[in-house]
Amino acid sequence: MAKVTLIAYTPSPDQLVAQAARLCYSSASVGEIGDSLTPQKAASLVEMLENMGHGSPTEHASFTFGIEGVSRSFLAQITRHRIASYSVKSQRYVDERNFSFVIPPEIDAVPEARTEFLEAMEEDRKRYESISSLLREKHKKRLMDSGKPEKQAGSEARKLAGEDARFVLPNACTTQMICTFDARSLNHFFSLRCCNRAQWEIRGVAIQMLRLVRQAAPALFCKAGPPCVKGACPEGKMTCGKAEEVRAFFSRLGTNP
Repeated sequence: MAKVTLIAYTPSPDQLVAQAARLCYSSASVGEIGDSLTPQKAASLVEMLENMGHGSPTEHASFTFGIEGVSRSFLAQITRHRIASYSVKSQRYVDERNFSFVIPPEIDAVPEARTEFLEAMEEDRKRYESISSLLREKHKKRLMDSGKPEKQAGSEARKLAGEDARFVLPNACTTQMICTFDARSLNHFFSLRCCNRAQWEIRGVAIQMLRLVRQAAPALFCKAGPPCVKGACPEGKMTCGKAEEVRAFFSRLGTNP
């Protein structure tokens, strides 16, 4: 199961964003802009930004997450959100002979499908190890023939073998990453990925992320979630038809530590 950790975030994010917003509409200096800005006033200013559609002040607050136990398929989805920064475990340099993997719930729920899936994962492991071994042997011999010491040749050969052997690894293979979003990008991410129509894995991660940032910055994310949280569902004929249920779920999300 995916695990999300909020590693770090801008201190007092609601307060910072409120100061940035106040600066836009005040003659006060930067040094004075935070004077008398109580948490209640900060929350009111952040709400004003939401109502006005003025998102740029929210870009000053950033949030960094650690995400583990997700598939490479998930990686392909989340990195489509380009206004974010990512560091991902490399299959090129990390040996994946004993890779772990994600089993989709729909496959896990059908015994015959689960058996087929597990057999496929085991076959992938065997192929990865076999290809790695053949390539290591080839590269080591070539490097030693070029004059490199055996130990050095063996080390370089392992890296070169992994570079190509990884092509046999499945989308189910797990990975881990650290990613950083600013609050504006996060709200956009939540609007897309918290929706019932989002793919199950990234939706589960998005909900974990939202729960965490709501505790860190309640004003910034009090209305975050799919579009139906704030208004009508925009999906037309593709709607899940559960807007009231979705609103109730997100209104409660993150209210308890």
